[in-house]
Amino acid sequence: MSANSILDSAPIGAIVAWSDGTARPPERHRKKLAEWKGNNSRGRLIRKQGGGLSNDNASFSLHESDFASSGVTVIRVHRTFSRSSTFRFTIVERPPVGSVRVFDRPGEHAELVHLAPHRAAAEEWLSRHGYPNAVLEEVTADEAAADAVEGRAA
Repeated sequence: MSANSILDSAPIGAIVAWSDGTARPPERHRKKLAEWKGNNSRGRLIRKQGGGLSNDNASFSLHESDFASSGVTVIRVHRTFSRSSTFRFTIVERPPVGSVRVFDRPGEHAELVHLAPHRAAAEEWLSRHGYPNAVLEEVTADEAAADAVEGRAA
């Protein structure tokens, strides 16, 4: 699927894989393998910016990984793709019904900071992480049903 399809149909919190379509090089080719891994990976959809079919500047961001030291996250790796990206995308996993998305703030610039299995877990997570303007949003059965009706089941 294209970047357009991710912008139009992937729910925030979904795991999205991207690929450039090339074959994985052998392990012994370290530089080629490192480059390939950069062009063929996956991450959690955390934000969509500038939506709408007419906006050529629309993009989406994926949380690819975290690097930690002594149990503290020191670097978060996010990848942002534009609507015109030539990568091929696949929705690997959708957020389950009943899970709760934790956004860092309200509004169109909100970014997903955590996906909890249920509201109590989301509230407990928030009590340990300082997001004073956080917004909680439950993944509903209606959202999953809309994906299935429109043929977007992962």
